Amino acid sequence: MIADTWLPVAVVLSSLVPGLFIFFLAESRVRLRTTLNLAGAFVKLALIGVMLWGVLREHAYVFTHTVLPGVELVFKADALAMLFVTLSAALWLFTTVYAIGYLEGAPNRSRFFGFFSLCVTATVGVAMAGNLFTFFVFYELLTLATYPLVVHRGTEKALRAGHIYLAYTLGGGALLLISTVWLYGLAGQVDFAPGGTLSALPPAMAGQLQIIFLLLIAGVGVKAALVPLHGWLPLAMVAPAPVSALLHAVAVVKAGAFGIVRIVYEVYGIEFAQSLALLLPLAIVASITIIWGSLRALFQDDLKKRLAYSTVSQVSYIVLGVALFGPVGTIGGIVHLVHQGIMKITLFFCAGNYAETLGIHKVSEMDGVGRRMPWTTLAFTIGAFGMIGVPPLAGFISKWYLGLGALEAGMPWVLAVLAVSSLLNAAYFLPILHRAWFRAPPATWPDEHIPARRGWETVPLLLLPPLATAAVSLLAGLFAASAFSPLDWATLIADREYLQWTP
Repeated sequence: MIADTWLPVAVVLSSLVPGLFIFFLAESRVRLRTTLNLAGAFVKLALIGVMLWGVLREHAYVFTHTVLPGVELVFKADALAMLFVTLSAALWLFTTVYAIGYLEGAPNRSRFFGFFSLCVTATVGVAMAGNLFTFFVFYELLTLATYPLVVHRGTEKALRAGHIYLAYTLGGGALLLISTVWLYGLAGQVDFAPGGTLSALPPAMAGQLQIIFLLLIAGVGVKAALVPLHGWLPLAMVAPAPVSALLHAVAVVKAGAFGIVRIVYEVYGIEFAQSLALLLPLAIVASITIIWGSLRALFQDDLKKRLAYSTVSQVSYIVLGVALFGPVGTIGGIVHLVHQGIMKITLFFCAGNYAETLGIHKVSEMDGVGRRMPWTTLAFTIGAFGMIGVPPLAGFISKWYLGLGALEAGMPWVLAVLAVSSLLNAAYFLPILHRAWFRAPPATWPDEHIPARRGWETVPLLLLPPLATAAVSLLAGLFAASAFSPLDWATLIADREYLQWTP
């Protein structure tokens, strides 16, 4: 059917077309810009809903276009793609609502929302890429679309952060290009397929494939913020809060982690990767990143930087799950792709609320803020407890499955990594909550310019998104065993695509 071919393209266009129109809108066209933003978000969600139902019934949605002889642009809506696409589209809607309130009256809003839409377009393209070439194209488009958002404020600090971000991500893109071309020379076009596509190559190529794997992981590991490739991420926190939320929960770091999932499971195949002794080094790098990110977060007084180093740590839970040779660890890593996104976007929304309402940017300025902004602080508390892994929140579900997966894979040392990381999570989040709820507020806030009125502690468009995402992170944990929960979909992915081996 034609619809089966063009639905993936329509999902990409649903954010691309509004974004291109928005670029040419005058700053005064607030209502039209808002309408285009929200219409694109809702259309995308509707199209995704149709494809979700089809993928659940094992319906195929594939679009193919020949770019060069032997090189095709392919969009494929499989179960893993739909998990990431749905997350991106849903959080794009929440972030759009938040950004409308956050940027009210600010300059260059048409430019911001134009690139904002292009960023989501590139993320969706990364998610539905059916081969390594398509993944590379949209992975690089994501870099180009997010750079203007990082430097949006135009300050010297923002420009410096943007240049560093560009240096890191273009360097990673160069490694990804080299490894993609190298693989093409060995195996032709590399499609994403369950069980991988490289195991049929001659054993004499094993050494080359190990080097290529290292280059691929380094290429996507820049965006996934693996140590020592993470240096750009804390600096990028100079960007506005909606951009920080987008970078950490939806787009850049999540695209890097998603790329690692595709490379391990659908380029190499989990069994072949294990035979090449690639999984243990990946697990060690992920574990180092988990602990290092948490340790660095401990010593950050800047709230957004503390959250940034928390992201460095938390995203590597996904990578760790990928590196565990067994289905349970796979489920834990994949479901954390969703859980981390929901919890982290909540925390960044709240950080933005504190900054925009009271001028709070540092942890040391948060004494008594829970009394002034109780709903924002409640949402922050739920997100923080989820990151620590307190049951029954979403973060607990991820860590539970990762722990079971470590035992299944015969890697009990991973339990120690998870335990130490959770203790460190508590060490850098609980002092924030203690300050916010139990210390007396100051006589004046650093810069209170949104006074409480009519029962609202801040602008409604800033308050409603974190409350909604906090509620989702709670419900994702409470109803993890229910049909259509993130855990249920991650299990479906494992059943369909990744249980191709005998652990």
